[in-house]
Amino acid sequence: MTEPNYFAAADYVEKARQELMTYFKDFPFFKLMGIELVDIEPGRAVLAATWREDLCQPAGIMHGGVLASLVDTAIAQAILLTPQHLAIRAQGGGMVTIDLRLKYLRPVSAGRVLCEARTVRAGRQIVHATATVTDAAGKEVALGDSTYMLIAREQLQKKGE
Repeated sequence: MTEPNYFAAADYVEKARQELMTYFKDFPFFKLMGIELVDIEPGRAVLAATWREDLCQPAGIMHGGVLASLVDTAIAQAILLTPQHLAIRAQGGGMVTIDLRLKYLRPVSAGRVLCEARTVRAGRQIVHATATVTDAAGKEVALGDSTYMLIAREQLQKKGE
């Protein structure tokens, strides 16, 4: 059986893109963290977060966990519209992070940060992507890379179901 080519149906990808933009705005964790989806396309996503006092560690700089969540979320978004993920999603599957690494380059003590993520390689099950977080001046704040696993619906079901 031939796998459908989701990129061939530009209207399908655009509809999925619009659904993700809407879904993202209402997702509780993203609202809690103040993470915004700025742009998304197959293999690329741009997210933003703004410095807030309640997102800081005791020294008054944005907590590294906020930046880690931003990177992980941006990478996930970059994967969502890839043909590999669209195919697994159409079958009821999903994806999970299996590795996430960050390098913190400078503190964030004010303003908004942008995170741009891109897929580097997307195989049938393993997807590798990178992300760069920059501050309002365009200076790099953090670099990240992650590996995700695409999981078939059967693997997502709990044992005993």
